Amino acid sequence: MLASFTRNAIRLLDCLGGSRAAARLPAHQQVGRHGEEEAYFYLRRLGYVMVARNYRSPRRRGEIDLIGWDGDVLCFIEVKTRTSLEIKPAEAAVDREKRRELAGMARDYLRRLPGELSWRFDIVSVYFEHPRDPARIELFKNAFALS
Repeated sequence: MLASFTRNAIRLLDCLGGSRAAARLPAHQQVGRHGEEEAYFYLRRLGYVMVARNYRSPRRRGEIDLIGWDGDVLCFIEVKTRTSLEIKPAEAAVDREKRRELAGMARDYLRRLPGELSWRFDIVSVYFEHPRDPARIELFKNAFALS
C-alpha cells in the first residue's frame, strides 16, 4: 500500500514538473522516459537506494540514467527501452562508444565522493510490447567492465 502511494506520488510530481516538456518530446523519447521510470521503481523494489536520475556532468557529454546503491556497491545504471523484441536486445545498444561515455561520466561522479568504494555498471532492459501489458524488465548486474 505504501509502495503504491509512493510510486503514484513520484509519478504525479514528475508529471507536474515536466508535463509541458514531456509533451513536446518525440514518441521514442517518451517511451524512453517511461522505461526509465519503470526501471527506477523496479530497482527500488529490488532494494536499490537511488541517489540520482539523469545525472549530467558539466565536463562531459551524455548522461547516466540512474545511479543507486545495491548494498554497499554504487551502481551506474543505463536503461534501454524497446517496444519490440524483433530487432536486437535492448542491452546490445550499449556499444563501445556508449560504454566509454558512461565510464567518463562515472569517473567524474566518483571524483566528487570521498574515499574508495566499490562500484559497477548495470544495464536495465525494458520492453513494452503491447501498450496495456506491464513492462518486461531484465537487469544485467556488472554488465561491463572498463578496459
